[in-house]
Amino acid sequence: MAAAASARTSAGLLLHRPAAGAPGTDGPEVLLGHMGGPFWARKPHAWTVPKGEPLPGEDPHATALREFAEEVGVPAPDGTDVDLGEVRQRAGKVVRVWARAGDLDLDAPRGPVSEVTVDWPPRSGRTVTFPELDELRWVPVAEARDLVVVAQAELLDRLVAHLATG
Repeated sequence: MAAAASARTSAGLLLHRPAAGAPGTDGPEVLLGHMGGPFWARKPHAWTVPKGEPLPGEDPHATALREFAEEVGVPAPDGTDVDLGEVRQRAGKVVRVWARAGDLDLDAPRGPVSEVTVDWPPRSGRTVTFPELDELRWVPVAEARDLVVVAQAELLDRLVAHLATG
């Protein structure tokens, strides 16, 4: 499905690995980020695939890889990417995501991450800067469905379907 010309777009990379939990744990784990800042601090569905908006003329897949590195603090581990397609979020943003099998030690040192500066409280004239993603976590897909931005749950279902077909 193609995005409308006026829709904002983002591209992201969904890193996944076999479940690291107890024996018999079903399904993969996915790497999700909690959206940073006071607006998202107590909201449900505040977790997301690391993603961001393309630079002018930038290929969406290149955007996904760049944004992963910027938001996570390290480049994605080497691997082959599978295009999971697009979803449209409630506010109209179109998000295209690729999936890649790989692992990442969240306790290992990482570089600086991208930040965003906003007026907070809104219309106060005061600005606050915070990381775009303030926490990263490996999450079983079944649990991730209840954490991610609602439209992104479809991307998790597409990942599971892809993994089931080999």
